[in-house]
Amino acid sequence: MSTRVKICGITNPADAHAAVEAGADAIGFILYEKSPRYVTIAQAAEISKLLPPFIMRVGVFVNAPPDFVLRAISEIGLTMLQFHGDEPPEFCTQFGLMTMKAFRMKDATVLAEIVKYKTDAYLLDAYTPGVHGGTGHTFNWNLALEAQKLGKPIFISGGLTPDNVADAIRKIHPFGVDVSSGVESSPGKKDHAEVKAFIKVVRAN
Repeated sequence: MSTRVKICGITNPADAHAAVEAGADAIGFILYEKSPRYVTIAQAAEISKLLPPFIMRVGVFVNAPPDFVLRAISEIGLTMLQFHGDEPPEFCTQFGLMTMKAFRMKDATVLAEIVKYKTDAYLLDAYTPGVHGGTGHTFNWNLALEAQKLGKPIFISGGLTPDNVADAIRKIHPFGVDVSSGVESSPGKKDHAEVKAFIKVVRAN
């Protein structure tokens, strides 16, 4: 089975179209106001209308209230929820959609936290103090190998680029890879050639 590709931090129709044309499996909308890739529910909904039905629409939330998540599901047509904050396990599984919890992989102690969550998948990201992802840094991929033993699909994030994603796939064999800053010309603006190159490398591995 080929590695799934999620292009995250989509902020405009042109970038969404480029990702779809390049062969992305999923598009991520960051619904968190402090992110440089933030989009409103209304903006994400407009982009979502332009996507083919087979593309996963992932809403990325950081400590959002339940009513906000429900509104985003309804208005954007989300097909998966990604929780990137301090949400407790029971919060993540109350919405009736596929879910993915993100973990910042500081060290092996995080593995004990992961097992508490019954989400459909886990996203493993780099740890940077005070930042909820999107840092462009990688983490110790040996931790991902340990996390895979927990039996859930793993998405690798954090510092992936067209230059290093093949190494991540060969070492970890993740279910999916998630990229945002690694294919950007500036925060929130995708470099379409880089998106294409990234997905081409993934498909070749």
